[in-house]
Amino acid sequence: MAASELGLMEQAMKIVKRLRREGHEVAAASLDSGVNLITGEGLTGAMAGAQVVVDVANSPSFEAQAALQFFETVGRNLLAAEKLAGVQHHLALSIVGLERLPKNGYFHAKLAQERLIKASGLRYTILRSTQFFEFFGVIVDSAFDGNAIRLSPALYQPIASDDVAATLAELALKAPLNATVEVAGPEAPLLNEMARNFLDAGQDKRPVIADTHASYFGAEIDDRSLIPSGNYRAGSIHLADWLRHSFSSRKTA
Repeated sequence: MAASELGLMEQAMKIVKRLRREGHEVAAASLDSGVNLITGEGLTGAMAGAQVVVDVANSPSFEAQAALQFFETVGRNLLAAEKLAGVQHHLALSIVGLERLPKNGYFHAKLAQERLIKASGLRYTILRSTQFFEFFGVIVDSAFDGNAIRLSPALYQPIASDDVAATLAELALKAPLNATVEVAGPEAPLLNEMARNFLDAGQDKRPVIADTHASYFGAEIDDRSLIPSGNYRAGSIHLADWLRHSFSSRKTA
């Protein structure tokens, strides 16, 4: 079983640790281990004997063209190596709501990655996740205009990365679904209200303004943009608990 990663090292290692604790043989493929997903160097050796590949590779750039080039190049290299090695299950991490924000270039690149997987002929499962709690600081800072943080009052259902890792580990041990499934946090606060809770936990006094026209990485959003559609797997870690643990850990670090 091989877990490939580039840019989501911490998430990959959470999956590796979970699977190893259950007695499975797992190899984490990265630049440090001699695997380059862009050039394909080291992929053949990394795939030797692998039955499942868990793909959490991520573009180092959110710029539209750079992200598209990354996901198309890495996708082709990875899927070709898996075919040669006889991999039985390609499990990939993606994002909830890709089709609902067509102006987001990064989301467009993730859709291209998904299309490559579906057209590859390999058996697969795509897990679409809502945004990680751990990413929220980036969201808040990106919405700061120098005076206030402007965010949409749209529903937002983020999830702890630990819950995503647990779901990926579970799916890796099951038969391929040849389908897309979704995972999200256990609650859906308003985005602007979550920002206020996040800032309060870190004793950050910057004001938060609810703005229905505020841009979310280049696009306006509504209550349907960032939450699951239909059935989904729910994480178990609540935002209040994550905030308490996260900020108490920072104070003692």
